[in-house]
Amino acid sequence: MTASDRAVELTRAAAAAADDKSATGIVAFDVSEQIYITDVFVLCTTTSPTQARAVQDAVEERLHTMGAKAVRREGSREGRWILLDFADIVVHVQHTEERAFYALERLWSDCPTVPVA
Repeated sequence: MTASDRAVELTRAAAAAADDKSATGIVAFDVSEQIYITDVFVLCTTTSPTQARAVQDAVEERLHTMGAKAVRREGSREGRWILLDFADIVVHVQHTEERAFYALERLWSDCPTVPVA
């Protein structure tokens, strides 16, 4: 099983929105064969809590225009690691230090990537 077409569409839109707010290191993993709760994890890096919240707002706004709404969000207050769960995809907006420390790419490196550019 691979990520649904809808999940891929949302992934590309989320990545574009994050890129519009100067997020870096944007990558997406198709995790549909490893976990059943979502199809894709999108990861991106920011350098400040303010930028992280701007990325969050941009992603939520862009996906809302596509009919997707976050069913859960965590970390907005601190702005160091914001998790946005849209059911089909989960977006991780991480500060540089959290991205390096938790190294989610290493955890999901056996999963295929979803092209985002």
